[in-house]
Amino acid sequence: MSEGGLKTALETIRGEVKARFDAQKRVLSFREYLELVQEHPRRYTRDAARYLKDCLDFFGSYQVERPTGTAKRWKVFDLEFGTENSGHQAELKMRDRLAGHEATQDAFYRVLDGFEREGRANRLVLLHGPNGSAKSTFTACLMRGLEAYSEIDDGALYRFSWIFPRAPEGSGIGFSTSSDALGQGDTFAHLPEERIITKLQSSAREHPLLLLPRDVRQRLIAETYTSAGVSGAAPDLVWTGQLGRENQQIFQALLTAYRGDLDRVLAHIQVERFYISRRYRVGAVTIGPQMSVDASERQITADRSIESLPASLSALTLFEPFGELVDASGGIVEYSDLLKRPLEAWKYLLLAIEEGEVSLTMSNLPINAVMMASSNELHLSAFRQHPEYNSFRGRIVRTRMPYLLDVHREQEIYDGQIVPQIPRHVAPHTTYVAALWAVLTRFRRPDADRFTDSDLGTVAASLSPMEKADLLADGLIPARFEADQAKILRSGIAEVELEGATASEYEGLSGASPREIRMLLLEAASDEIDPCVSPVSFLSRLEEFCERDDYEFLKEQTDGPYRDHRAFVDAVRERWLDIVEGELRTASGLIDEHSHLGLFDRYVTHVSHSVKQERVYNPVTGQDEDPDLELMKSVEGTFDVDNATAFRNDLLGAIAAWAIDNPEQEVDYQTLFPRYIEQLRQAYFDERRGQIGEIGRGVVAVLEEDDAIDADVREAAQQALNVLTTRYGYENSSAKVALGALVAARYRD
Repeated sequence: MSEGGLKTALETIRGEVKARFDAQKRVLSFREYLELVQEHPRRYTRDAARYLKDCLDFFGSYQVERPTGTAKRWKVFDLEFGTENSGHQAELKMRDRLAGHEATQDAFYRVLDGFEREGRANRLVLLHGPNGSAKSTFTACLMRGLEAYSEIDDGALYRFSWIFPRAPEGSGIGFSTSSDALGQGDTFAHLPEERIITKLQSSAREHPLLLLPRDVRQRLIAETYTSAGVSGAAPDLVWTGQLGRENQQIFQALLTAYRGDLDRVLAHIQVERFYISRRYRVGAVTIGPQMSVDASERQITADRSIESLPASLSALTLFEPFGELVDASGGIVEYSDLLKRPLEAWKYLLLAIEEGEVSLTMSNLPINAVMMASSNELHLSAFRQHPEYNSFRGRIVRTRMPYLLDVHREQEIYDGQIVPQIPRHVAPHTTYVAALWAVLTRFRRPDADRFTDSDLGTVAASLSPMEKADLLADGLIPARFEADQAKILRSGIAEVELEGATASEYEGLSGASPREIRMLLLEAASDEIDPCVSPVSFLSRLEEFCERDDYEFLKEQTDGPYRDHRAFVDAVRERWLDIVEGELRTASGLIDEHSHLGLFDRYVTHVSHSVKQERVYNPVTGQDEDPDLELMKSVEGTFDVDNATAFRNDLLGAIAAWAIDNPEQEVDYQTLFPRYIEQLRQAYFDERRGQIGEIGRGVVAVLEEDDAIDADVREAAQQALNVLTTRYGYENSSAKVALGALVAARYRD
């Protein structure tokens, strides 16, 4: 770029930055700030709790469908702020977003709503659960949301500073008591830097409205709320709050110097916009479990030239607060692993939560932050036995964050956090296999006595861990159940999920942590011998992991099929082979996955006409014909029917009942008769099993570059391989691993 072109580009950039700065209203006088308050009274009178709630509302929510029902999910936890479009930012979203935990999101929002109604955040939100259950991720998403919200107009935040101008030669610095020294409405807020001798910033980022006397402030807020139609009361922060000691001293000194002229005092105020930042610890602070004080005071006049301050202030000893609680003002302060601290190190929070301020050496520090904390269950259990626990119980909102029990939500963690970090090909279903095993380790056997419906309790108690995983993730009803049992279970999925959450050792309290699964996936990825990261390599590491004795959940006693973590490895392997086999069936082109449904539909049609002694229209011949008895007997032979007449009547009765309950829907045979549909599907597949095996072996031979296979088999195998790569995401390396394992396990010659 030429020198002239560079100069033009710099001028353009300078203009854009200046325009953006002005548009964001970065620096205002106090009077200009009051104009903003009058335009948007709710926006500019919020405390931290109301600000966080508005942040969630601004980015919005959406409904997600789960087998247990519809849940609300807040977009903040997806990190969907509408400002990042690059591939790198999309990868960061996947890595850092919160998977699942909609119930926790809902509980937290209700807490914020309670804070708004009560006028301030008067309780500490304690997220508790096992290690690695995303407690820190939950808070990190909130902090990221606040960062993005503070960048837009709706989320504008302001603090104030005291500006003292440099006086012209031989004159004062604006402290004359004569009326002509400073015109009405004049301000030092927009003075150029060279005209300012001292700037004292409110270190605690106190609300600018606190500069107004309380009665004047309350009258102003009431009038602006009424004019703007804002319902509800203003938060305690701006309604009854007071300036901190440092700013109150300066305010009173100036008010005395100006003989009570408030306008002239406020002329020294510069209102400046600030932005939430985790990196710079502005409104988003995480405090570790170290033993340290979270707030303190230091003298600010000792290291400044005494001549730089007005005479009325030079006699003051000013102290400014500092520390994590000060840094968090206006946003969130997170106490990570709070209960790992000795109680005496944070006992001050008992009074701070109740009074809304922390006692310092020279003053009390008002707290304007949503206080959050995290703890694992071990430390929480010990804390609940402490004599002081009852004092804290009413000031803490306990919100449980267990491990996820939905395989798909668990898989999101590994797809977002691990797959992008692995430079090699990750085979299809690898993260699903990892997530499935992790979820199986977390289940507890359903207790029939905990269900209000005894029939539901009986059915639920018979579920295997794999059946329970399918039920909670996809709403799949085991095909082995009769129609009435399936109906009972389908209507009680939510109760099955909640049953495990009511026990003291709730479901999701123990089991494999995502941290362990991430470790195993990364170990599998580190093996350069394997051509790709596949379920085979992961399961190999998993078998070794199960032999270790340094994880408590691996030491658990089995409870029937539950808690048998080593057996789960084999179960997960078989599930993976089922998936690969299903993909091979489709890829072979020999099996129509819906043909068995069509067969069952024809069977029902012929049964219905047979019972009614009616003829069936044949669309091929265009004639009405007798019901096909051979078709009916063939299908009933698959079902091992003893009494055909009774079976047919029961079948038609179930269909009639469905039609009554669902008058606007076609009969869903898959839902109504899952066991019969599965039997037909399996029978249909068994008839073609030999052909499927031949193609599977052919695919492996093609990938191994074996020239000895028959030309017809090679062509069929190549077509199947093309489907596997284009439709299911395989590469040659992963297809070879998957089909090789399937052939070895189920299609040996």
